[in-house]
Amino acid sequence: MTRKLLYWEGSSKKDFKKFPIDVQKDMGVALFVVQLGGTPDSAKPWKGLGPGVYEMVGDHRGDTFRAAYTVRIGDAVHVLHAFQKKSKAGISTPQPDVELIAKRLRLVLARYAANGRNP
Repeated sequence: MTRKLLYWEGSSKKDFKKFPIDVQKDMGVALFVVQLGGTPDSAKPWKGLGPGVYEMVGDHRGDTFRAAYTVRIGDAVHVLHAFQKKSKAGISTPQPDVELIAKRLRLVLARYAANGRNP
């Protein structure tokens, strides 16, 4: 079984490393499942950016942590954004996070189109 390469876009890896260790471990295992071509239980489709974009959610002591990624570009997994959901009101993702995910997806698509392959 071939493992897809994993790319961290922008500050996503640095932000991911700020998550509690338990969340990092759980999401790390989930990302490994994605690299092997699977869909972890913690992943769900990200609405609004088309197919192949997902988010995984981890909860820790009442806090919610999320990582958005795409598998639709080349033969790789691109982590677009990792963040702690701060809003206590409502379940929707804050607009700045939504915009950052869309922006990073556009950048990856443009880079892929320019290079004809992953970076």
